[in-house]
Amino acid sequence: MLVRRCIRLCAFCSRVVYANRGGWRTLTRPGGGGLITSSLCHTDLGDLYRNESVQRYLRQLMEEYGELKKRLQQACLSESERKELNKKHTELLPLAHVFYKVEQAGKELEEVSALLHDSSGSKEEDEQMFQLLKEEEVQISHRILALRKDLIKALVPSDPLDSSNVLLEVVSGRTTGGDICQQFTREMFDMYQGFACYKDWAFEVSNYTPAEYGGLHHASVRIAGENVYRYLKHEGGTHRVQRIPEVGLSSRMQRIHTGTMTVIILPQPIEFDISIDPKDLRIDTFRSRGAGGQSVNTTDSAVRIVHLPTGITAECQQSRSQLQNRDTAMRVLKIRLYQSVMGKENEQRHTARKQQVGTRSQSDRIRSYNFSQDRVTDHRTGYVTRDIKEFMKGGEALDDLISDIVEHAEREALLEVVESSRSLNGPTYGESVD
Repeated sequence: MLVRRCIRLCAFCSRVVYANRGGWRTLTRPGGGGLITSSLCHTDLGDLYRNESVQRYLRQLMEEYGELKKRLQQACLSESERKELNKKHTELLPLAHVFYKVEQAGKELEEVSALLHDSSGSKEEDEQMFQLLKEEEVQISHRILALRKDLIKALVPSDPLDSSNVLLEVVSGRTTGGDICQQFTREMFDMYQGFACYKDWAFEVSNYTPAEYGGLHHASVRIAGENVYRYLKHEGGTHRVQRIPEVGLSSRMQRIHTGTMTVIILPQPIEFDISIDPKDLRIDTFRSRGAGGQSVNTTDSAVRIVHLPTGITAECQQSRSQLQNRDTAMRVLKIRLYQSVMGKENEQRHTARKQQVGTRSQSDRIRSYNFSQDRVTDHRTGYVTRDIKEFMKGGEALDDLISDIVEHAEREALLEVVESSRSLNGPTYGESVD
């Protein structure tokens, strides 16, 4: 066994380098002006492996998986019973695979630790063996940490809409900020367009209503690609900006102004069918709105469609073709109607539009963009990042923040499921829930 272990050890020629997303993240200030730190207020997702409630929930699932395997081996099952058992077995199979990998890695670590304990390290050959064993011990330990994180990810309840495309809307704030809100709305629109490009997603504008001084009143776009809703669903809400305006009436005061804008995210499932009776529709045409001059259409090409029974509306004025605008508006209308017929659970998603809009006041903010202090702060997780101009490009900096929020949301979702399971099965005396 020792010879076999030595052969395996000699094959290792690289060291494992890994980064922990929890705790403190060190960032380099642009221009080499020292280091800045970004504080995360929650721990790494993999740290939940040590949570006693999560461990108990995991044991329950693995016991259930073992029982399913035994029952599937019985020949007396009916077709419907076998189909139901196979479905549950398939759902737990990925979790079981990772679980067994963690167990196997743990056994390997025990084996290496035993060899280290037995190694005297007195001779030169023994010293070399000792160093090789230490290297493998470190590598296996790192592999176990990665596998534990994969195991926790496998426990996280999946959202069936995560793979959906989305309808994204940006709306200028009404209660504060004046033209600073409209300018910030345009910058946010550009940021999400940059993020779509960064993620290689399609970005199709269906409505764009500009404002003075290069601002934006409202815009709606369809974003299509891989797992779009998973990444963007937490962007919905009020975003606050603090800055000294560069253009517009507010710029004359040369003081810090505060404004808000709202992001609205509605999922568009890949497969859905909504039948609409043409009698229930009112279709209006009008001239496209714009800043004036050549940007204003001289024909009634813009289209607004109203679904009379529900009052839901959709409009499009992006194309000079009325037919194209009508097709786009109808697609947006179907997305919005879909939200209203998804049942009680998904009805909450439909009302998310109203919840996300809120009062558009500063107290409803989910994130602040402080240009004067070169800082972006997400108020849900405490995530802070610098270099706001780079962040507004919608590249890696925004991706890091969104990934952190997704991980935080997945952590909370898992803890909620674990708590529900614990409530149903009854808590164990002295069990920790934190």
